[in-house]
Amino acid sequence: MSHSHSHDNASHISVKGYLVGFVLSVILTVIPFWMVMGGAFTKQATLIGIFALAVVQIVVQLKYFLHLDFSKEGKLNTFSFLFTGMVIVLLVGLSIWIIYSADALMMR
Repeated sequence: MSHSHSHDNASHISVKGYLVGFVLSVILTVIPFWMVMGGAFTKQATLIGIFALAVVQIVVQLKYFLHLDFSKEGKLNTFSFLFTGMVIVLLVGLSIWIIYSADALMMR
């Protein structure tokens, strides 16, 4: 009987975690929308705010939806994810750099 209870408790925690993540994601989406639609900030402040909130939203979604953390269980997944992200950033960044360099070297 106690085994069933512990399973139910784990299920409740994950649903609670998803709800917290969802609410935080909605809030982090509404704020930049309000910043743009309200027009109360300068263009630079709006862009910095949107970028900062986007980074926070990425962290929230990684923690609450992908369950990436530095606990003993989540460490391997976290490092795999970070390595994949680094490879993607390098691949895209270096590709753009190569394309622009090739364009600059082309005879016009």
